Amino acid sequence: QLQLVESGGGLVQPGGSLRLSCAASGIALDYFAIGWFRQAPGKEREGVSCISRSGRSINYADSVKGRFTISRDNAKNTVYLQMNSLKPEDTAVYYCAAQQTLFDGCVLGPQTKYNYWGQGTQVTVSS
Repeated sequence: QLQLVESGGGLVQPGGSLRLSCAASGIALDYFAIGWFRQAPGKEREGVSCISRSGRSINYADSVKGRFTISRDNAKNTVYLQMNSLKPEDTAVYYCAAQQTLFDGCVLGPQTKYNYWGQGTQVTVSS
């Protein structure tokens, strides 16, 4: 059973940066595409970014392109989300999720493709 644990969230001022980590245990992460999702209060959960098994294929939501960078270190069983130029509208609980797949690609939807989810980490962007 794959377990995912997010960390790195916190309170940051607008324009600031945070790096989220998604640490996996139980199964080698290189069998999985990984996605980052977020849910703000009163809103539906939305896809932020995803990365394929090898890391060669990456996708971003339009709202974070140019500001967020996803990466993975399969040797450390960890995926990262570097978030720069943060805005108040980035405030949300951020989740990582894993999709077991034979293919070296990733998609942000439908979210039902993702079999395993972490518990989430809160990111608050406020002055």
